[in-house]
Amino acid sequence: MIMVSAPRSLLALAVVGVTALQVVPTAALAKQTPPTPPTAVSQQTHPWRPTRLVDVRAAHRPGLDRIVFEFRGPLPTELSARYVGKLIADGSGRPVSLVGNAFLQVRLSPAQGIRTHQDAKQTYALPGVIQLARIGDFEGVVTYGVGLARRTPYRMYTLTHPNRVVIDIGTQYRTVNVRDYFLNMPRYRMGQRPYTTAVQRPAIPPATAYGALQRLFAGPTKAERTAGLRLVTSQATGFSKLTVRHGVARVYLTGDCDSRGSTYTVADQIFPTLKQFRSIRWVKIYDADGRTERPTGRTDSIPPSLEP
Repeated sequence: MIMVSAPRSLLALAVVGVTALQVVPTAALAKQTPPTPPTAVSQQTHPWRPTRLVDVRAAHRPGLDRIVFEFRGPLPTELSARYVGKLIADGSGRPVSLVGNAFLQVRLSPAQGIRTHQDAKQTYALPGVIQLARIGDFEGVVTYGVGLARRTPYRMYTLTHPNRVVIDIGTQYRTVNVRDYFLNMPRYRMGQRPYTTAVQRPAIPPATAYGALQRLFAGPTKAERTAGLRLVTSQATGFSKLTVRHGVARVYLTGDCDSRGSTYTVADQIFPTLKQFRSIRWVKIYDADGRTERPTGRTDSIPPSLEP
């Protein structure tokens, strides 16, 4: 039997202050040292002159995922990054939902955030970085949360021309490519089956089925959304547990889980995502109350709430 439990919720969330002044050495990335302590970097610029954040991006480099914060104006005077158990929005104190198994909080001050689409969550098909979102722009402090596939050492530093804050997150672990299936809106609108389109995602073995399902609930990347791909959640917020035994995968959803009368639901994406694996022939989906229509037998099953 294979059993994988999602950490409390795939969606995690909060903010803790940073006081330590320590930069993780570059060699730590190669050696995969124990969990990285908080990192803080101080810049010699005017402490009360906020600078404008103009771009946030992430990409993979050999052995690491790199996140870049680019500024128009001087670099912020106070920069910090640390792992936290959950993420909370600055100012409002509300939980912020990100997909990941580890969560990095990044704070930049004094600074002003981007007023564009980048305020929303961004999903990445990278070995380490799963999601990134701005979770605060309050009283001159801009805060970002990063959902990661694994907690690994990282290094924070600055570059100029243009002014950038860079975080390199170690990814020196093996991944394999898996497929996630999303709704293809152009095909759906034209009635052209299949309505789902597969995209590739990295997953850390041996829990590849768990990794594929986790990446599914992170949704499509920006480029994939531009191409018309969407995640239909049916009000589900993620999953709390995935088990695989005797060819049957059992998925326990979190959230309200309601089809809202639609014939296309989150189940239409979960089924092909899990059945790509040889060890899975049937998939039984449960709602947050533990209900599914056919809990026994070699057949697929959905909760009553996902019926049209």
